Amino acid sequence: MLTIRLETKLERQLEKLAEETGRSKAYFVREAIKNYLEDRSDYLLALKRLEEAGPRVSLEEIERELGLAR
Repeated sequence: MLTIRLETKLERQLEKLAEETGRSKAYFVREAIKNYLEDRSDYLLALKRLEEAGPRVSLEEIERELGLAR
């Protein structure tokens, strides 16, 4: 069980969405939290992979090495 307080404007938007779709406010709150957690997990994994990848080379460096610099 979780209780949260929302700004009045956000609460009204949530109520309107729930009424228009026939879904509960709790449904949209659960979906929002689930999506945030999935996105955050993906972001942290991407950061970890970048750190493990070692040195990176910029596009400008590659273009210069290949004689494609503008």
